[in-house]
Amino acid sequence: MKAKANPDEMTDVEVASFAREIVVRKLTVRAHSRADLAQTLAQKHVPAEVAEAVLAKFEAAGLINDDEFARSWVQSRQRSKGLARNLLALELRRKGVDEEVALKALSELDPEAERESAHRLVQRKLRTMQGLDQHVQIRRLVGLLARKGYAPQVAFDVVRQELDVEAQALGSM
Repeated sequence: MKAKANPDEMTDVEVASFAREIVVRKLTVRAHSRADLAQTLAQKHVPAEVAEAVLAKFEAAGLINDDEFARSWVQSRQRSKGLARNLLALELRRKGVDEEVALKALSELDPEAERESAHRLVQRKLRTMQGLDQHVQIRRLVGLLARKGYAPQVAFDVVRQELDVEAQALGSM
């Protein structure tokens, strides 16, 4: 069936098949939340009752699992992008994950690992900032952490610690 097909011109069986094909294609690439898949089906003009039936079957088969999706999303984005809890919560909300499910996934994050991630981000960026005024470095590094969702106090603390470590290293040379 063509991806550009119009569900209004299809039989009920064809619409259901069209919806299943869309869901399978999306899930083949990566996991998605149920709400995300429902939104995609709505954009393809799949009737709500057909979308609901198709998504329910996929969920019953264990192919759609918002708990697992949220847990995986949080771990992946925190590890690969160094995102803080606040930004991860926002991303899950945008993906249509239920607030309770999101909070459960976020509660599994280790606060110490989150702080270590902030340190790694600052260390990596600091290497490219040699020769800049310290005030410029602070502003840019705190901005980096803010964009990653870190609280202002955490951002300032991490930046100060890393700048102190760098100053000590330069002083011992």
